[in-house]
Amino acid sequence: MAGFENFAAEAGRLELELQRKAVILRIDWNDTARLRLLARDALNCRLGLPGCAHDDPEQAARLELFAIAHLMLQVMEESAENDIHTHGGPAWKAFARALWAEYEARAALEKVDDSDTADGGTPKDAITAGASATGRAAAGSDKS
Repeated sequence: MAGFENFAAEAGRLELELQRKAVILRIDWNDTARLRLLARDALNCRLGLPGCAHDDPEQAARLELFAIAHLMLQVMEESAENDIHTHGGPAWKAFARALWAEYEARAALEKVDDSDTADGGTPKDAITAGASATGRAAAGSDKS
């Protein structure tokens, strides 16, 4: 292990940022339909494409939310690689459920369609494709 990382503290900071974005975006973590739409947007988002721009403060907050999800998935993955079980809070759990549900629905549709567009990855892989640049920006933008 190269160094010590407090995964629980990092997950806690990311949870707080998710909650802050929820206030800006007026997200109700109990509204599963809206969370599914948000998860769909997160999985579709590719920087530079329509619907994935930061033209206004609300859009920027939405992209930051996607980047935070990407960072949370990285924290979970790294902690698991170190045999540490890290859990997010209620906001993360609600959004993660929506991400998995949307991802699984896509996988089922791709099987039915028999298309070769499936990437065979996970929600983390799908989010990484669109949010990694945004995630790097978000990671360096708030050091308070």
